[in-house]
Amino acid sequence: MSYRLIRPLLFALDAERAHNLSIAALRMLPVAAPAAPDPMLESRVAGLHFPNPVGLAAGYDKEGRVAHKMHALGFGFAELGTLTPLAQPGNPVPRLFRLVEDAAVINRFGFNNGGQGAAADRIARYRRPVGQGPVIGINIGANKDATAAGRGIADYVTGVQVMAPLADYLTVNISSPNTPGLRALQGRAALDDLLGAVMAARVPGGPPIFLKVAPDLEPADVDDIAAACIDHGIDALIVSNTTITRPALRSVHGGEAGGLSGAPLTDLSLARLRDFRRLLGARLPLIGVGGIGNAEQAYARIRAGASLVQLYSALVYEGPYLAKRINAALKALMNRDGVRNVADIVGVDA
Repeated sequence: MSYRLIRPLLFALDAERAHNLSIAALRMLPVAAPAAPDPMLESRVAGLHFPNPVGLAAGYDKEGRVAHKMHALGFGFAELGTLTPLAQPGNPVPRLFRLVEDAAVINRFGFNNGGQGAAADRIARYRRPVGQGPVIGINIGANKDATAAGRGIADYVTGVQVMAPLADYLTVNISSPNTPGLRALQGRAALDDLLGAVMAARVPGGPPIFLKVAPDLEPADVDDIAAACIDHGIDALIVSNTTITRPALRSVHGGEAGGLSGAPLTDLSLARLRDFRRLLGARLPLIGVGGIGNAEQAYARIRAGASLVQLYSALVYEGPYLAKRINAALKALMNRDGVRNVADIVGVDA
């Protein structure tokens, strides 16, 4: 059935309920064999092989229930989470809002999840040995009370210790606007302390460590984050999370508190990606996320310096097979430009 036919039914439901129904539907699907890598789209990033550059961003599969099935929808990799050491309910409902007129979403979930221990048990039941099967990243964060009490760094260390055996890569999320004090970890002194502790906790041969940052950064912040990533040996940088800024929005929900994602984030996230590429060059892989909803936007992000891209909010409006359509259109763009492999165009416009 076409997504355009069922979308009005989903949009008649509360946004979080519709989200949960989509997870339930995916859980009922059988696990499909991964598609063969496409010679035009496959690449190696941070030592990992990606069959195509389009990934599922963190936030959709918060609990790690369906990440291993997302490749059947065309995704080259999937990132689950954010997971915190202890279970927490997150913020009160309602906390997820569709901004239909703006093709956007605002959320203030607040890292709601059942805790890393429960998730680890769940993921271990379906997880093949790391390096086999679909690429799965695990996004880790700090509990709300730990952040408020200044124990956030210890929570990230716990996340590395608990989730590393199950992850192809780990993402350190310091950029959600919905956990008080979390974004303060993007300051240079705090970031040095955090990354030093995280990298010390990684065992030899452990998964690559990625860092996810906000789009709402001043030039000095970008300089500090870029330098810290190089100094501490971070393996890749994800640019970017949701924004707390509010561009001109038409939806009645435009004033809701939380992180804004979707189409209004496109230009801001692309600008931050260009900033980091200008500072880092090819020394550190970048992953572009934020406001990507079609192949042209993904292509622009890759040409600006992203080795990989991620999406999530656009699925709300375009349906579950968006990644598959973007990959097909990416190949058409590459054929138009005489490009043989996606890695050949990473950063060519930088």
